[in-house]
Amino acid sequence: MSTTTIDKTNTDSYPMAGQCPFGGDRIGGAFGSRPALENWYPHRLRVELLHQNGLAADPLGPDFDYAAAFQAIDLDALKGDIKQFLTSSVSWWPSDYGNYGPQMIRMAWHSAGTYRIADGRGGAGTGMQRFAPISSWWDNGNTDKSRRLLQPIKHKYGNALSWADLMVLTGNCALEIMGLPTYGFAGGRLDAWEADDATYWGPEVVEMGSVSSFDEMVNRDKRWRGKNGDAEYDLENPLAASHQALIYVNPEGPYANGDPQGSANDIRVTFTRMAMNDEETVALIAGGHAFGKSHGMVPAKEIGPPPEMAPMEAMGLGWHNPKGAGKDTMTNGIEGSWTPDPTKWDNAYLENLFKFDWEQTKSPAGALQWTPKDPNAPRTPDAHVVGQSHPLMMMTSDIALKVDPEYRKVCEKFLGDFDAFTQAFSKAWYKLTHRDMGPKHRYLGPEATIEDGLLWQDPIPDAAYAPVGEAEIADLKQAILATGLSVSDLAFTAFSAASTYRDSDKRGGANGARLALAPQKDWAVNRRAVPVVEALRGVMSGFNGGRGDGKQVSLADLIVLAGCVAVEKAARDAGVEARVPFTPGRVDTTQALTDVEMFTWLKPVADGFRNYVDDGFAAMAPRLSPEEMFLDKANLLTLTAPEWVVLTGGLRALNANHDGSTRGVFTDRVGVLTTDFFRTLTDTNLVWEKADAAGTSFALKDRESGQAKYEATRNDLVFGSNAQLRNIADAYAGSDGQRRFVADFVRVWDKVMMLDRYDVKGHRRQGPMAA
Repeated sequence: MSTTTIDKTNTDSYPMAGQCPFGGDRIGGAFGSRPALENWYPHRLRVELLHQNGLAADPLGPDFDYAAAFQAIDLDALKGDIKQFLTSSVSWWPSDYGNYGPQMIRMAWHSAGTYRIADGRGGAGTGMQRFAPISSWWDNGNTDKSRRLLQPIKHKYGNALSWADLMVLTGNCALEIMGLPTYGFAGGRLDAWEADDATYWGPEVVEMGSVSSFDEMVNRDKRWRGKNGDAEYDLENPLAASHQALIYVNPEGPYANGDPQGSANDIRVTFTRMAMNDEETVALIAGGHAFGKSHGMVPAKEIGPPPEMAPMEAMGLGWHNPKGAGKDTMTNGIEGSWTPDPTKWDNAYLENLFKFDWEQTKSPAGALQWTPKDPNAPRTPDAHVVGQSHPLMMMTSDIALKVDPEYRKVCEKFLGDFDAFTQAFSKAWYKLTHRDMGPKHRYLGPEATIEDGLLWQDPIPDAAYAPVGEAEIADLKQAILATGLSVSDLAFTAFSAASTYRDSDKRGGANGARLALAPQKDWAVNRRAVPVVEALRGVMSGFNGGRGDGKQVSLADLIVLAGCVAVEKAARDAGVEARVPFTPGRVDTTQALTDVEMFTWLKPVADGFRNYVDDGFAAMAPRLSPEEMFLDKANLLTLTAPEWVVLTGGLRALNANHDGSTRGVFTDRVGVLTTDFFRTLTDTNLVWEKADAAGTSFALKDRESGQAKYEATRNDLVFGSNAQLRNIADAYAGSDGQRRFVADFVRVWDKVMMLDRYDVKGHRRQGPMAA
């Protein structure tokens, strides 16, 4: 055996410092470096997104009670601190007109303005303006400075004040110091703790490189169908913003073309998708533009990259302006103010818009804008230089309100009644900043405005009776069983009522019994529930009629209790005794308190839990698969991947398919809570074959004989084809899986039934917070 002696005095005979003796002296990547899974396998179902923003990301931990912490704040003192700050100024980012109010209104507006009615995502609820991609959208230019200016107040109140609440409250305080009587403020928004890598913001892809360019970031080509103004003109669902990287519309008009009517068309689509009617739309635009100014002193190409692409030494701040802040500030490229007194609530915006004729001009940054033709029109003071003044400014999106016939009617109404305008803007602002907060039970603080007349809050009346107790629940269970309704029908109906919940904006759920009201009772996916609801009405009438103890059961409670009865019986028939938790107290709402148009947006086009896919799904969603919509729904229900798997397996065992078909029901013991779904799905003696050319349905056959045994859809096979889901299914398919499965299914079932029960003291939502 030979040996080698290394001469340590000769540095050429051994590796240099940091070198490996066997090579590998070049490092190409580290944890999280690209390329990654989404680059190698772009069509892989990203199940891991269900765990986004979970407890592991939250530095406050599961025991932190934000509601209690927020309620302990002296709100008057907090507002006093904010208002004192608003009328101050710092040298590194001086306030316009000596007042940060307009700047903070924009920050709050843009935080809330991402909300969209189609899937309930966006909004101010989790403070996502702090993270990419929203933090770095072109339309959010310099909102990073607004939040940084608020940092001292955030530190003073610590974790008792979330960023999400602080941003909205600061917007309210800004309105108040400038003379607007606000409609109210409710706290209770919980901060997210990581970037949103899941929400779909549009089909456009921004190429890497210089993304500070207006042309690169503001893109609209792929999200629209038809031409602006045509009957078929339509914005892709679930989007609301008319352009990529904007909150609403391009202020210069579609494609920056300066077309006011075209702008009005985009405004109507966009604001409607954000759940605002024409009057609310005009109130928000006219009210918001009563304050402050737009900034466009430097061409966009001279501005640095957004926060997410800025150099490390910028410490999270983006859009570096080489000319500095103050008079040289640049945001959207349009320069000037709408009114002669930009820090006062008045009607000058509408008065000037209608009093003068306006002509197109260009800002110093080259953006298209409008100025009065009349040289004697009022002027607006310079925001920083005392004694200087400038012509008034309007954007194309402002002129749109004057040109569009319907918007013009609303403007004229507000011109003639300033008090009506004030109330309309106050209420619209309240709706804008609270739209995604859900039921009134989540509202915190002494300024929360709670009115059952606010239809957008999906009101549910207070109960006028005492809820049922244990003895009554036992009697009701027997009455439910006596109806002869099947386990499958009872489970399907209860799940159908509860599964409308979406955590994105806290809408839907079983409370209110809206399953029995339009539009939900008429949805094809709910058709199977109609006779069940009618039978349960009979149980309710029999129980409530003639009682003298003041106790009543609501239809909403009875629907959920019927599901609990079904699950308990199904578990018992599988050989496992299980008690499904039931918390009474749900109340039935009315048709008059149900906004049919807004609830229609909750109608599913695909629901994998009930094995439903709309007949027109392929045409409506050509780039999406049913299983991607299934994942989307699991997220809205706040399910983890294991919860998703166990809930689906149980629903298949119970046969909760929307049409009662046997697709995915891999058992000859239907209605029994077995693990047969998982055992069949992972059985290596079975193979799957396409039953149609499109690959939407499948047949399960014996590997040896070729004999067909079961049929399935993509919403079934995904739990065997996706690696993460299959490994979870394996945990229940084994010989020791039955009792674990029943216990886990009961827990997840109760979670879904309780998702909307914010009225229950101490109730905590399980699972990761939705984006």
